Amino acid sequence: MTRAFPSGDYPRDLAGYGGDLPHAQWPGGAKVAVQFVVNVEEGGENNVLHGDEASEAFLTEEPTSALRGRRNLNVESQYEYGTRAGFWRLRRLFEERGLPLTVFGIAESLRRNPGLVAAARESEWEIASHSLRWINYAELDPETEREHIERAVRIHTEACGEPPLGWYTGRNSANTRRLVVEHGGFLYDSDSFSDDLPYWSDVDGTAHLVLPYTLDNNDGRYVNTYGFQSESFSAYLTRALELLLEEGAERPRMMSVGLHLRISGRPGRAADLRRFLDVVAGHPDVWVARRVDIARHWRTVHPASRWLPGSVDPLAEDTPGDAPADALMGARPRS
Repeated sequence: MTRAFPSGDYPRDLAGYGGDLPHAQWPGGAKVAVQFVVNVEEGGENNVLHGDEASEAFLTEEPTSALRGRRNLNVESQYEYGTRAGFWRLRRLFEERGLPLTVFGIAESLRRNPGLVAAARESEWEIASHSLRWINYAELDPETEREHIERAVRIHTEACGEPPLGWYTGRNSANTRRLVVEHGGFLYDSDSFSDDLPYWSDVDGTAHLVLPYTLDNNDGRYVNTYGFQSESFSAYLTRALELLLEEGAERPRMMSVGLHLRISGRPGRAADLRRFLDVVAGHPDVWVARRVDIARHWRTVHPASRWLPGSVDPLAEDTPGDAPADALMGARPRS
């Protein structure tokens, strides 16, 4: 049954910035901010060892179904490849080119992989929270999800030595953003795929920054029905960057790239990814940044007070400074 909403009460923003994009003013005059995410989910996925009813069946190398009450050793070993081999291969590729990135880390995965955490911190990568577990939170009640968020932050802080500043659940619920804002302390979340730029969202009177993520510039498409082949991922990314650079000459854009240890960490895919890394490394019109760096920049150039004057940003004091006047030229605040 279709639900009718009074005018102005529809809970989705279908307009966004429209044709009046704000000027991002990326550092160095970059036309595109490119942001790489490496998802660390191994050890936090569905598994009867973790008390789940069934084994994991999502983002695996071959079509499979969840085995209820039983372990799936084939799936387990695919995930294990990510932390045993994939992480270290990807780390070498990014380190060789001096490219920063953000880790979306499942708290239980970080807890079970201290060597990985130490290496990521040594590389000065941002480690954002990917929630407590790699499970479908749309199936959980708000109270359980709230508890998982609290536990995720606590475990993350213990494993990494500091709390996360960014959040991405991935398999989120309709309550996730509200609960994340309720918990507090996050400069941004990325549970959105709705734009090529960051944007502010009003969450019950609180101004909250959203840095959209991506499912198209994402290696998950290697293993789903809309898949890439071994040659086409880097070509797709390169074409996307070329168009964004053209558009960014007038109004700069943001481009996210999503990677998984057990997927892009495989040799053939890592070799293809290397092609795109070589494209962006040292590109004069590209700013490669961590998500937290983009969030801090946006908070300075486009503070919430300019876009949501009726909302309160509890973290505003952490990113002081007024936006340059030309940053807002032609831009229309979002409601």
